[in-house]
Amino acid sequence: MRIGIDAMGGDYAPLEAVKGASLAAKALNGVELVLFGSNTEVLRVCESEGIDSSLFTIVDTPDVIEMAEHPVKALVSKPNSSIAQGFLQLAHGKIDAFLSAGNTGAMLVGSIQYLKLVEGCDRPCLTAAIPRVNMHPGLLLDVGANADCKPEHLEKFALLGNLLYSMLYKVESPKVGLLNIGEESEKGNLLTKATHQLLAQTQGINFVGNVEGRDIFGDLADVVVCDGFSGNIIIKVCEGMYYRLVKRGVQDDYLDQFNFKHYGGSLVLGVNAPVIVGHGITKAETFVKMIELAQDAIETQLTSKIQKAMSRFNAEQSETTN
Repeated sequence: MRIGIDAMGGDYAPLEAVKGASLAAKALNGVELVLFGSNTEVLRVCESEGIDSSLFTIVDTPDVIEMAEHPVKALVSKPNSSIAQGFLQLAHGKIDAFLSAGNTGAMLVGSIQYLKLVEGCDRPCLTAAIPRVNMHPGLLLDVGANADCKPEHLEKFALLGNLLYSMLYKVESPKVGLLNIGEESEKGNLLTKATHQLLAQTQGINFVGNVEGRDIFGDLADVVVCDGFSGNIIIKVCEGMYYRLVKRGVQDDYLDQFNFKHYGGSLVLGVNAPVIVGHGITKAETFVKMIELAQDAIETQLTSKIQKAMSRFNAEQSETTN
């Protein structure tokens, strides 16, 4: 198993990426780590931190896609960047997964450009773990890949979230809910009303109906589906509230679950290989979590399961329309 890491992605690159890779290489069995980045910079970190560079393979990439760069333009103009080369090796099967705490837009564009969407998926989506009062995380998606969605997109997100939750938390039939402004099926805007009708008829998921914002931290649903605009606002509100309460000296086990470091990154679902996007301020211990998540996705054959599930869904849809 070979997992690729963008050593140049993130606010603390390459220091924290290299430190995280070192910790993971020592802790995980059967995992070979491949770092994409400036060979000079990576070796400099290894020397200054006392890290054995033989713990991983280094692919020298002279270019770096910065956080603020336009994703499409950057990938085209910087084919020798750590992100572009990481995706290239992933697409050719030289690595089994790729992760980065760098430019999220470039990671999403690269996922589609190099890996292509799973047949039947119209959009990729990003996921986030949501702390719940029962201390078993829920799953929210999409959280930022798609600001504008159609009901059919949210239906696919529900199928993807169902599979991911089963993989992560070993739950055979997770409860899937739709984020809305009321519990009743007739509540909401045009998008949520139409999506509710679709999900109520979707085979292969345990749809429990609408979930209001106040209930996503409870146990009404394990998986909550929404458009990326709403999902991104939710996770940013949670992040902001967490840091403000911590600054006020609040200490609580449940509150601590809102610290993103416990979850690593977000899987990009709907593309033909495991891709994980991390927070820009990711540090070493969270890089380890990202690598562990990549390992889980590979070992459970998540991509293959998604491909098969979408194939079944497409076949069922074709039978229904004929």
